[in-house]
Amino acid sequence: MRVALLIGQLGRGGTEKQLTLLACGLRERGEEVEVLVMYEGGHWEAVLREAGVPVVHLGFRRGPAALPRNVAAFASLVRRLRRARPDVLNTFLIRANVAGVCAGRLARVPVVVTGERALATLTGAAGAAVWLARLADRLADLVVANAAGVAEQVARLRRVPADKITVVYNGLPASAYEPAPPADLGVTAPVVLVVANLHPYKGHRHLLEAMAVLRARGVKCVTALAGDGPERAALERQARSLEVEVRFLGCRADVPALLARADVVVHPGLADGLCNAIMEAMAAGRPLVVTDAGGNRELLDGRGLLVPPEDPGSLAAAVETLLTDRPLAERLGAAARDWSRANLSLDAMVGAYAGLYRRLLRVRGHGPRPALRTSDRSE
Repeated sequence: MRVALLIGQLGRGGTEKQLTLLACGLRERGEEVEVLVMYEGGHWEAVLREAGVPVVHLGFRRGPAALPRNVAAFASLVRRLRRARPDVLNTFLIRANVAGVCAGRLARVPVVVTGERALATLTGAAGAAVWLARLADRLADLVVANAAGVAEQVARLRRVPADKITVVYNGLPASAYEPAPPADLGVTAPVVLVVANLHPYKGHRHLLEAMAVLRARGVKCVTALAGDGPERAALERQARSLEVEVRFLGCRADVPALLARADVVVHPGLADGLCNAIMEAMAAGRPLVVTDAGGNRELLDGRGLLVPPEDPGSLAAAVETLLTDRPLAERLGAAARDWSRANLSLDAMVGAYAGLYRRLLRVRGHGPRPALRTSDRSE
């Protein structure tokens, strides 16, 4: 079976990571896979290439001035799909969904699947973007959401029939469960860790307000933020204004070690789907406080503390509970780890996608096509 996976870019992000895990997993199962990238590459490109998965840059550019170039890049995408003749085109996130569905239909790809991953992209779209995204999901053979909460929003906001939407949970590799030595952060106080890019919808500002509440109560702890992004300067100013101790760690490759050092892991996001950072903290057995948004309840109902989004008071109370009641923290961490082992297997995720692809091919009356010659792959 030939599978093409289309995405905007391959930087450090949850969707990009899951696409990489899916591509590598499909290849290990003997499927023929290539990844098509609209804009820039990034961290995960090297991982894909090292695993033997081809990565193709399509040459799209951002901004209204890039329209002529993007028209040419779209035409090139259609030609590539016609020549490569994949059995399945699976797109991820709004730009790739729109471009990919249109190109896939023009190129007569037998099965086209869109991926909806985060509530932020569903609720944040406006104007023409809403109409285009709605068209893409409705023209696809199937929409795959990574959480039931995302699927419900797709049905409501994209007006997609429920029988065209399915849920496949993200997967965790076995390495996520391997113990790591704790990172040395140079502090002796308890550490409250957040692993998330510094974007507004990740809710860091609400956590810093919660940390100010804890400081006023005399609770000793240090906040560590792993990740980077456009909100960093504003968050640094906020931390100074609130006089809370925050370590801005930037992008880190040693997340397992950071998790091992954390006393409590917090995810204060406002619009996640099935958050990779929460999943990894669960695998590490860390006690979690997360907002009741997106797919978070599906992950942590009864296995962590859920608080309303944008509610620093509730967030502070939950963090204080886990910092002071260590037996409770340990029980919740162990329950989260056990549930993740049973429900977030990488093999299960890859198998679910492969099964969906084959089922859709059978419904369309297509069998997997023979492997391509190397010369057929080149532009």
